[in-house]
Amino acid sequence: MNIKNFLKISLGIAVLGAVQLSCIHDDKWDAPEIVCNNKFNAPTMTMAEFVALSPASGVYTVPAQDGTHPEVIFDGYVVSSDGNGNFYKTLVFQDKPQNPTVGLVVGINKSLNYADFPVGSHIRIRANGMVIGKSSDVITLGVKDPDYAIGRIPESIISRYISGVCNGAGLDIANIVPQELTLAQIKDPKYVNTLATVKNVQFVKNEVGLPLMNKDASGAFVDTNRTLVDAAGNTGILRTDGFFKPTSYVIPDKSGDITFVVSKYGTGATPYQNIIRGISDINFTRSRFAEGVLGGTTISYSGSFTENFESYPANTSSPYFNTFPKYLNYAYTGSRYWEVRSFSSNKYIQLSANGGTAGTAYDTFFMVPVDFTAANSLSFRVNVGYYNGVALKVYTTTNYTPGSDISTATLNEITSNFTFPTAPASGYGTFVSAGTFSLPVNLTGNGFIVFKYQGNSSGITTTVQLDDITVQ
Repeated sequence: MNIKNFLKISLGIAVLGAVQLSCIHDDKWDAPEIVCNNKFNAPTMTMAEFVALSPASGVYTVPAQDGTHPEVIFDGYVVSSDGNGNFYKTLVFQDKPQNPTVGLVVGINKSLNYADFPVGSHIRIRANGMVIGKSSDVITLGVKDPDYAIGRIPESIISRYISGVCNGAGLDIANIVPQELTLAQIKDPKYVNTLATVKNVQFVKNEVGLPLMNKDASGAFVDTNRTLVDAAGNTGILRTDGFFKPTSYVIPDKSGDITFVVSKYGTGATPYQNIIRGISDINFTRSRFAEGVLGGTTISYSGSFTENFESYPANTSSPYFNTFPKYLNYAYTGSRYWEVRSFSSNKYIQLSANGGTAGTAYDTFFMVPVDFTAANSLSFRVNVGYYNGVALKVYTTTNYTPGSDISTATLNEITSNFTFPTAPASGYGTFVSAGTFSLPVNLTGNGFIVFKYQGNSSGITTTVQLDDITVQ
C-alpha cells in the first residue's frame, strides 16, 4: 500500500505530515547564527504518559486549556527525515534519544521538513486541542478534520502546536542512538515509530541484483517492498515510498546492518513495513550468510563413519525430522528439506519436488562433514520413486564455511562415479548400492560430502532416498 495512503486509514487516520520549528531558519550561506526561543512552557507530562491517553478505538481530543483543563505539553526527539522522499509529510519522533519507551507520528500539510527538523531535533508539543488515536497499533497525532478523525496540521498553524527546544542560541539536536533489535523483535508493537538498528541481516537471495525500487510501465518509481532475512530465517519488510529520490542502488550480494524507523500498516500478512531515511542507513559490507540451513550445531570432521539414520526419529506424518546436529540440511532454493522417513523398519532420508506451487524450483543440500586426509572412499545406498529424471548430484568441497552461502564455495562434482536407479516411473523401487568412489589422494583437509537434490514441481519431481552413507 502507498505509504501516503497509509495515513488515511480505518478510524479516519489522515495522511501524516511534517512539522516546522518555531526557530528561525535561513539556508543562505551567509546566514547569521540561528536565533531560537522556547515557545512553550516546560513539559507537564512525559510523552509516554501522553501516548497512554490514546484509546483502543476511536480518538481522544485533548481539551483546550482553560480554568479547568491545564496545558498538556511533552517533549520528543525526531527520528525521521523526508530529505530523500520517504516519510512524505510525516514527522516521527520518540520520547528519548536512546532507549526509547514509545514512539509517535504526527501529520502536517507540509513537505521538505528535514531542513527545519533534522534527525535528533528536540521538539516540544503543546497538545491542547489536538487529537490522538490508534489504528492497528499505529498511534497517530493530529488535529480535527471534517473528513478524517485525525487530520494533518495545516502549515499555517504548525507553530500553534509544535516548537523546537532551544540549546543556547540554536535548536537542541541530540545524538539519536538506534536501539539494537532483531527481525523478530521489530514485530512487537511497542517499537513502532522508534529508530532501530538490526545487525547481521541481508536481502533474500531472489532479490539480489534487483534495484531497491520498482518502476511502473511509464518508468516512474512506485512503492516497493523488499525482504530482509537473518541467519535464523526471520524476515522483515523494508518499505520504500514512490517519492523516494531516484537511486541507482542495487540490492547487494552482501550482508550487514541496517537502520530504519519501525513502522506498521494494517493487520495483513506483512503489516510491519520498516522505513529507511536514506541509502546510508543500509550498511551491507560483509559476505552473505546461508539462508534456510537446519542443523549443524555439533559438526565434527571424521574420516571413518557410517550414517544409517537409525538414531533419528521417523515420524509417521508431518512434520518429519529434518534437523541433524552433525550435518547441514540446506534449502538453498525453495523450502523443502531432506527428511527422515521409515519403511519396513528401515530409516533413511528422502526428498521430492512433487506437489506444491507450479514452477517452484528446489535445490537442497545434505552436507556431511569429512576429514578427507583420513578418508579413502565414499559409498551409499540409493532408492527412487516416481522417477521422471535425475534429481541427485554428489559433490565434494573443502572451502565451505558452515553458515555461509554455498555460492561462495567450490563444489567438485563426483556424480558420474555413482550409479542411480532410473525406475520405477510409478511407485517406489528398492535400495541399491550407488557404488564406491575412491577419494583422490590430493583431496585433503576438512570439508564436506554434498548430496544435492535438484528438482522442480513442474519438471523433475523424482523422489530420492539415501541411506548408509559410509566414509572409510
